[in-house]
Amino acid sequence: MSENLDLVKPIYAAWEQGDFSSSDWADPEIEFVAMDGTSPGKAKGKAEMAVSWREILNAWDDFRTIAEEYRELDDERILVFTRNTGRGKASSLELADVEPKGANLLHIRDGKVTRLAAWWNRDRALSDLGLATETDASSP
Repeated sequence: MSENLDLVKPIYAAWEQGDFSSSDWADPEIEFVAMDGTSPGKAKGKAEMAVSWREILNAWDDFRTIAEEYRELDDERILVFTRNTGRGKASSLELADVEPKGANLLHIRDGKVTRLAAWWNRDRALSDLGLATETDASSP
């Protein structure tokens, strides 16, 4: 397993348990980008990223991000296919009933994540990255 996967897998192991408290893996100047969803936007640095995460987490009960697959795109980027679970605090909506399959793209340099781009919609992520979407892959 590559050093980058050694860095990334424990992040998702914690997130799978609903623990989003650590940012030891992040570069101090990390760029966090919510690419789609209800509040797309950018944050720069660990403190701003923490504010963005709190906004996301405060909308859900028992929110978790589960890594389904890791793809090393090159020496500095890992694409993680994710499945999100949780229940809306205001709506009681279950993420599993909507569109829980997303993707994250992590840029890594010198043992730290320098950029984290997160998509709620996996096909949009693949399209944005110029990769075949799951819909494309299942077409005859």
